[in-house]
Amino acid sequence: MKKSLVLLIALLLIITTVACAPKTEAPKEPEVTQGPEQTPEPAPAPVEPKKPIILSTTTSTQDSGLLDFLLPIFTEETGIEVKTIAVGTGKALQMGKDGEADVLLVHAKADELKFVEEGHGTERHDVMYNDFILVGPKGKVLPSQENYPNDIIEGLKAISAHGARFVSRGDDSGTHKKELSIWKVAGIEPTGDWYLSAGAGMGDVLKIASEKQGYTITDRATYLSMKDTLDLDIIIEGDENLFNQYGVIPVNPDKNANINSEGAIEFMNWMISERGQSLIKEFGVEEYGQPLFIPNAE
Repeated sequence: MKKSLVLLIALLLIITTVACAPKTEAPKEPEVTQGPEQTPEPAPAPVEPKKPIILSTTTSTQDSGLLDFLLPIFTEETGIEVKTIAVGTGKALQMGKDGEADVLLVHAKADELKFVEEGHGTERHDVMYNDFILVGPKGKVLPSQENYPNDIIEGLKAISAHGARFVSRGDDSGTHKKELSIWKVAGIEPTGDWYLSAGAGMGDVLKIASEKQGYTITDRATYLSMKDTLDLDIIIEGDENLFNQYGVIPVNPDKNANINSEGAIEFMNWMISERGQSLIKEFGVEEYGQPLFIPNAE
């Protein structure tokens, strides 16, 4: 009996000790502090396609590769597809008069200003420039050329005087107009077997001049883009008479009910914008070490 009482008391003491012992809490997991909720940037919305435009332009912008560089970027950024017709400037201006194009990119400023004054275009803006050069057979020089390396008037006089082969665009293009104006200043009417009127674009004329070992006046951009395929060197450059300005003109929508005036204006504004001008400035630098056109929008 006494032994049972002792065991009962001992059991009660154990239970009391366990109940009164301090509880040990399970270790808390470290709190994760979150910064402000980051909202992912939405993907740029695709540009909705718009009505395409017809661009009538000189062959030099096509042959130099400038349009192949610019137009896909323009279309991507605006949704406007550009259908290009590359002809001489005279033909391009006539297409505008006939309402067969929405916008022009050409290089005969006096004729362009007249085009706008007569109401065929709504406005005109300078876009870019480069220069014309006289090119001719490699390894040959014009007689007394060392006396006028930068004088195109004297260069043409020498070509005429010696009956050297000269290949003209002969297509009423901006280049052809420039060439004729220089012959006029030189006081020469270019005729005879030595003077070949090709009636062709700049790329084709350069090929003809190379094949026939003749001379021609070309824009620098087209020459540089084809230089490796030609047997021609630069003979005369740097004359102020060889400056070559390009302008952009939206065609008057009154010319044709189908004229895409809105698209034409968007093209013009893009070409003279900081974006368009920066792209023009970069074209050709990587491949040729120099831009093929110098942007100079107003």
